[in-house]
Amino acid sequence: MDMASERVGVYPGTFDPITSGHMEVVRRSLRLVDRLVIGPATNPGKGPLFSLDERIDILNDDIQEFSEVDRKRITIVPFDGLLIHFARQVGASVIIRGLRAVSDFEYEIQMANMNARMEPDIETIFLMASDRHQFIASSLVKDIARLGGDTSQFVSKRVFQRLKAKFVPS
Repeated sequence: MDMASERVGVYPGTFDPITSGHMEVVRRSLRLVDRLVIGPATNPGKGPLFSLDERIDILNDDIQEFSEVDRKRITIVPFDGLLIHFARQVGASVIIRGLRAVSDFEYEIQMANMNARMEPDIETIFLMASDRHQFIASSLVKDIARLGGDTSQFVSKRVFQRLKAKFVPS
């Protein structure tokens, strides 16, 4: 496929940490785009548990579960600043946003409308989480891990181990 007709999607987020719900969105996004750019936001204002480098490592680890063909279609590019500028920079025609619940929708639709005003040629697509993943939020996963709970059903084995290492004293 030539680059001019390639459909590039951007899936932005803090991914602190990446959850099973995020991975479901990645998997489903690959059905919609030719190339997917996962964009972990630096987002220091959120006070992430994992550094940007750790989040990039985690993302690289977790995409290993995909086929080689699909892994070649995914790139991980961190960004800081406006999402719409980042989308333009990587040549995206689509921004992909995951929605867990109706409560996410109000904020996300405002963002999508602002982005559309700034760059009408870039569409925003919302993917609803499946009922299996609707309730999973990175902040809840971190809270459970911080309080000694089992997060293994919400994240990959690799993320589970990294969370344990952050919260279980050596």
